[in-house]
Formats: sequence, structure tokens, C-alpha cells
Amino acid sequence: MNLFEASLSFARELDGQDELRNFRDEFYFPERDGKDAIYFCGNSLGLQPKGVEAAIAQELADWRQHAVEGYWNAKNPWLFYQTALREPLAKIMGSRETEISVMNTLTVNLHFMMLSFYKPTKSRFKVLMEEGAFPSDQYAVETQVKMHGFDPEEAIVEIKPRPGEHLLRSEDILQIINEHNDTIAVILLGGINYYTGQLYNLAEITKAAHQVGAIAGFDLAHVAGNVPMQLHEWQVDFAVWCSYKYLNSGPGAVGGAFVHEKHAANRGYPRLGGWWGNEESTRFKMEKGFIPKATAEGWQMSTAQVMNMVSLKASLELFDTAGIHNLRAKSIQLTNYLEFLLAQVKGLNFEIITPKDCNERGAQLSLRFNEKGKEIHQQLTNAGIIVDWREPGVIRVAPTPMYNSYEDVFHFYEIIENIASKRLIK
Repeated sequence: MNLFEASLSFARELDGQDELRNFRDEFYFPERDGKDAIYFCGNSLGLQPKGVEAAIAQELADWRQHAVEGYWNAKNPWLFYQTALREPLAKIMGSRETEISVMNTLTVNLHFMMLSFYKPTKSRFKVLMEEGAFPSDQYAVETQVKMHGFDPEEAIVEIKPRPGEHLLRSEDILQIINEHNDTIAVILLGGINYYTGQLYNLAEITKAAHQVGAIAGFDLAHVAGNVPMQLHEWQVDFAVWCSYKYLNSGPGAVGGAFVHEKHAANRGYPRLGGWWGNEESTRFKMEKGFIPKATAEGWQMSTAQVMNMVSLKASLELFDTAGIHNLRAKSIQLTNYLEFLLAQVKGLNFEIITPKDCNERGAQLSLRFNEKGKEIHQQLTNAGIIVDWREPGVIRVAPTPMYNSYEDVFHFYEIIENIASKRLIK
């Protein structure tokens, strides 16, 4: 028995029951032909929260009024600006505040983490990744293993889907971990694969990594603000993420890193040193001898990038009010509704390559078209639908629970149904 109906009235009924529906009003939508576009691209760049402009204006005013004294006299003192971001992020990532550091950007943070956690030996030097990882991760790992004098062809082990499949099976991931056993130094996977939308079992993978003596690290670019984590409880060693996707912090916004307290509290753990990672009680003595903070912030290099953190701060206030678990519950319902509606579409040669189990995916469904995919993507764009295209044939559709509605999902279905029926929208 279906729980859903393919009707506008049913979609509006779901919206009427949605306790998070008012958060939609907190965001700006791009317009197409004088009306709001249907925006399903939060997996690439989140929308701008309306509170960002005032938040930036506040920092500009404090800079204008206080200049250097803004470090301690600003409304949000710049000296400790990043610390206000740790509590809401800790709730989202399932960590302790001391395990969170807001700094740099994703790939920079990945390099910093690899410099600390990838400590290869002649016998244990391999990095385990998924095939088709996001290029930035591939490049980072490739250059890291080269810096240690290893051949990437030998040092990087890629986990591949079985022939004819698009997804990685959990049992295959575990089998490869066991096969390579004591030659693995680091396991580095995307928490959610950017292309297929598959959410991996991070707890299971971390446990398997530790059983063979390897470090477990994750790129959570497509997870942060999308799916709640339990990084501390799962004993994940490190993780990195960006904040411009589901965390709605704007293009190129500040990134984040998690370092489990078992490493972060160890001041002797290897890392690159910077002034802002130094112990606060001695920082301004300006002396030789790096003494890192006994937290994840011991990996920080420099002062807070205030102007690059403002948008994240404004967005996290919304997350704190909405609650990541409430957002996840709505996300599952939105994506299930989208899946139901897509099953009604006839006449288009596509398949959903994202896992059917809602516990194995986030807010994204990846539609793989065997023909005319780019044409269909252009027709969706012309009709006021903003989704993205990934070669060789995937349209990624990501209804984001903070600002998307069930009516958005239904209108997407209407338009793709019109395309299927060759009643193309102009």
C-alpha cells in the first residue's frame, strides 16, 4: 500500500504537516522568469540565508568602529570567533566541541590531516579509497603518497563496485580491508559518494579499519548538514568537510575538521604548527617552541577568517533551531516522495543509481540517463529547475529539507513527466 499520492493536493497536505516549513522563508531563491526557481542543488551550493547580510554588516560595523580592538570589543569578538561555531557543529557531527576545528578549506584540511595521520612504513603504506572519489581527494592522496616516495599505483587501493553495479557493497569494503590487512595505513572514503549519493556505514568501516591497525578518515563534504553523524562514538580518527553545500555558507566558505580526542588531547601527535594552534595561555608570550592546544584547534594555523565564517555562523543558528535530526527525518520523507513520483514517469530511459534504502543515502537521488541526459538537463533548466549534471550521464537531484518543500518535489515530477510525454516546457 502506497503512503504517497502523485497529486499537488497531496504534496500541499504534506507541506501543511511539515513543522519545518517556515525555514523556507529564511532563504533567498534564484529567480526564473520572475518567480522562484525550484532549487535542488544544495549538494553543490546551498542557498543564502537571509540573515547573512545583517551578520556581515555587523562585522563591517565593528571593524569600522573598533579596528584592531574588534578582536575583543566586537559584538562577536574576533579573538574567539571560531569557538562560537563549535557547539552547533558538534551537534551536527556527533562530536565533542573540543574535537571540532573550523578552519581553512576542505582540501587544505585534508592535506593537514594526511600529514598527521598518514605515517607510512615500508610494509604499511597503502591508502584505501573508493573508485571514482571526488577528484580533489584523489589528487590530495596521490600527491601525499608521492611525497613519501611511494608509487600511487601501488599505494592507493581503490574499492570498486561489482561488474554491472554502481554501488559499493558493505561486504566488499570489509573484504578488501581484510585482504590488505596490515599493509593499510589509512582508509579515506567520502562519507557520501558525490556521484551516486551512496552513504557508507562509517561506524562499520571505522571498526574494520581499527581491527587491522589502520587509521579511519572521511571526507564529509556531502554529509555535513545532511546526515547526522556520531563521529566521537564511532571512534573515527579524523574527518574533514566544506560548509558551502548543505551548511549554506556561500562559495568558498570556511571548512571544518574533526580530530578524535584520543589524538587531539595528545600534544605530541605530529602536526604542522601555527600561531593560532598554539596553547592560548602562552600564545601571546611570542616565544619559541610550539605547544599545541590539546584540542582539534591545535591544528589551526592562523586567526579566525571572520569574514569567511560569518555566513556559516548565520546558517548554524538556523540548524540549531531546526535540529539536525528533525531535518534528517524530513529529508528522508522528501527523498522517498521524490523516488515514488519518479517511479510514475514513463518514456524516459533512466535509472536511480542511489541506494533504495533511505538509511544508505542522504538528500540526493542520482538519475542515470542512458540517452539524451544533457538535453533533459537543459530542458529542466529551461523550466526553472536547478539541478546539476555529472558526466557521463547523471542528473543529481537534491531536495534539501531546510528550504525545499513537497510541492517543489511534485512540480519537479510534473516537469519531468511533461518532458517524458514530449510536452516540453518552454
